[in-house]
Amino acid sequence: MHVSRTLFNTLQAKIDFNKSILLLGPRQVGKTTLVKKLAENISSNFLYLNGDEGRVQNSLTEPSISFLRSYLGQSKVVVLDEAQRIPTIGLTLKLIVDNFTDLQLIVTGSSALELSSTINEPLTGRKWEYKMYPLSWMEISRSLGMPEALSSLETYLVYGTYPEVVTQKGNEIPVLTNLATSYLYKDLLNFQGIRKPELLNKILQALAWQVGSEVSYNELSRTVQADKVTVSNYIDLLEKAFIIEKLNPFSRNLRSEISSSRKIYFLDNGIRNAIIGNYAPIPARNDIGALWENYLISERRKMLAYHGFYGQTYFWRTVRGQEINYLEEIDGKLYPFEFKWNPNAKLKIPKTFQETYTSEKPRVIHRDNFWEWLTVYPYKKA
Repeated sequence: MHVSRTLFNTLQAKIDFNKSILLLGPRQVGKTTLVKKLAENISSNFLYLNGDEGRVQNSLTEPSISFLRSYLGQSKVVVLDEAQRIPTIGLTLKLIVDNFTDLQLIVTGSSALELSSTINEPLTGRKWEYKMYPLSWMEISRSLGMPEALSSLETYLVYGTYPEVVTQKGNEIPVLTNLATSYLYKDLLNFQGIRKPELLNKILQALAWQVGSEVSYNELSRTVQADKVTVSNYIDLLEKAFIIEKLNPFSRNLRSEISSSRKIYFLDNGIRNAIIGNYAPIPARNDIGALWENYLISERRKMLAYHGFYGQTYFWRTVRGQEINYLEEIDGKLYPFEFKWNPNAKLKIPKTFQETYTSEKPRVIHRDNFWEWLTVYPYKKA
């Protein structure tokens, strides 16, 4: 089964040989397949380099320009995969971009841990940067057709949408187990900031059980028996490793609004369920609300990112428990959304919110109408 990736045309439009293309995202989401296809489409004369290989790491750590001329040869396109594994890679990439003007450089990374500090400054003004996720609803429904995609919705809620999970029907559990133990932590555990792998697992499990709920770092630190600063640092590292994403509270006018806690979601439902070891089907679960919310948030972020969304996203809640699941703010306008698995559930927007803020008409997103919310981009593109 082949699934066309939304980013392909976006990246292809950025090919100009003047800037590098940087593609970030978790391992095993299809970055290598995509960039190889992109390189082949530009020129048959392309060089593929894997940053996980020791010989590549040695060759590209502090090389001279003369060495690079020989090493890269007559290649018109260079694909450097898993760049975060190469020391001082930012300076090396700068040398290539500045001195090889007839060469298109395409770089991938599975971790923003090292890349954020080593690449951003050297490549300022020299790169186009994009993020790639597991398969999106938009990609799956367009490739498989709506009837098949809709019939598999409950499967996606349980097993997620990593490419190998979607294409290996019947083998979802062993594939996810491998992803959640081998690939998920490969870069994270190599990072010097992770000194206690067992604490990392405790934090991940605690976050997995709290999906859809507010996360207090003080409470979490007591749960995992670690200080608040360490917990905060580990959560930041998990976000940079593309395992989780934070959703901050919306707070502007009311003292009663929650402003310090946040919600934390997993980029993929399957990874969340693998961490807690629960692959039970939807009818047998008591966490369908959390699964549905995590799925909608992660899928909406994919859609927004692929279309160049430049606004902000939030949740809203007061100390009295009044809440709105999700808010988007763009061009000075607020768009509130509520998530309900049951299509017959009534939409209730707190009176306090309505009296305090001017917003667009609230919408409830349920299993009968979600597909349009995850397919049609409603704002002007960046």
